[in-house]
Amino acid sequence: MAKDDICRKVTGILMPFLEENGLDIYKVEYKKEGPAWVLRVSLDKPADAESEYVSIDDCEKVNVWLSEALDQNDIIDRSYNLEVSSAGLDRELLKDTDYVRFAGRAVEVKTYEQINGSKFHEGVLKGKEDGVVKIDTGAGELDIPADKIAKINLAVVF
Repeated sequence: MAKDDICRKVTGILMPFLEENGLDIYKVEYKKEGPAWVLRVSLDKPADAESEYVSIDDCEKVNVWLSEALDQNDIIDRSYNLEVSSAGLDRELLKDTDYVRFAGRAVEVKTYEQINGSKFHEGVLKGKEDGVVKIDTGAGELDIPADKIAKINLAVVF
C-alpha cells in the first residue's frame, strides 16, 4: 500500500476517536528514516477548544488507542515505529484556517527567494488573503506571496 494511502487510512481510523476526545489531527506522516519505517501522528486541538495545547496525557492516550486499532486493522504490512506528539509551540502553518486561527501571533517566515533583501522574515501574522501572507514586521506591513514561502512557523516568544 502506498504511503499516502496509509496516511489516509490512519486518519480515517483515528478521527472519530480524536473528535470524541476533543482533539484533531495536525499531520500524519509515514516514511522511512534510516533502516526503520515511522508512522508519525501530530495532534492539535480544534480552533474552538478551551485550550490550544495538546498534553502529554493526550498523546499517551492516543498512542495506546491507535496502536491497538492499527493492530486490529492490520493496514501496515511491515514493522514500524509509532510516534504520537503535539504539533508543538513552533508549529508550521499548513492550512488556510491556521492563518485565521493564529492571526496576531509572532511568526518566522522562510522564503524560496529574497523579498526585501532577505529570505528570512519575522513579524506578527496579519493573515492570508488572495494567496498573499501579510505580516507586521514592526517596520511596516510586508506582503509575501504564499507560493514564495518555503516554511512559516509560529515563533516561540519568551
